[in-house]
Amino acid sequence: MQDFESIYRIAADRKGGTETFEQTLSMPTDAPTLAAIPDDRWLSTMSKCVFQSGFNWKVVDNKWPVFEEVFHGFDIGRTGFMTDEDIGNLLSDARLIRHGKKMVSIRDNARFLADLAEQHGTAARFFAEWPTDDYISLLAVLKKRAARLGGNTGMYFLRFMGVDSFILSRDVVAALIREGVVDKAPSSKRDQDKVQAAFNAWRSQSGRPLTQISRVLACSVGD
Repeated sequence: MQDFESIYRIAADRKGGTETFEQTLSMPTDAPTLAAIPDDRWLSTMSKCVFQSGFNWKVVDNKWPVFEEVFHGFDIGRTGFMTDEDIGNLLSDARLIRHGKKMVSIRDNARFLADLAEQHGTAARFFAEWPTDDYISLLAVLKKRAARLGGNTGMYFLRFMGVDSFILSRDVVAALIREGVVDKAPSSKRDQDKVQAAFNAWRSQSGRPLTQISRVLACSVGD
C-alpha cells in the first residue's frame, strides 16, 4: 500500500496539478453543524437517496417538493405514524414516483430516526457524534436498522448530509485493489475492516478527512 502523498500526486497530476485539484476537494460538515440539522432534513435526504437509486436523479429532484408536501415536511413523528392506508392512497397520486416499497421505507426510516432521537436527544446528534475512524460500522447500522439504505445508497445519504465519509464507487474500489487493500469489492466484514484501516492510515498520514481521501483515491484511477 502506497503512502497517501504518492497517491495524491497521481491524482493531482491526472487532474491538472495540485492547485486545480485542491479546488475540487470539499470539506465535510463539522460535528456541531451536523448536530443542528433538523431531523426532518435527515429523513428528507435519506428518502431522496432511496428514490434516486434506480431512478433518474433529475426526475426525483423535480418531484421532491410534492414528496415534501405529502409526507408532512418529513416530520419524523407525523410520517412515522402514517398508516398502510395513508401510503396506499399516495400510490394513486400521479405527481409522485409511485413505488410502494420505497414509499413504505419513508415511514420505516421515520421510525428509525425517531428511535435514534429517543436515544440521543435528536437523530442528528447520533450521526454527528459517530467516530470517523469507525465509519464502516455506521454503514452497518444503516444496513441493519434502516430501510433500503445498504450499500452505496447509505453512503450517498451520509455524504449528501455532510458526514465525513468515503463512497465505495467503482473507481475507489479499483484504487483499493491496486493498493492491495482488498482483491475485490469489499462485501465481507473482514474486507470492510481492511478498507477502514487503510482509510484511517491515510487519514493519519495526511490529516485529511475521509471525504477528501475518497476523492483522491477515485481520481488516482485511470490512464
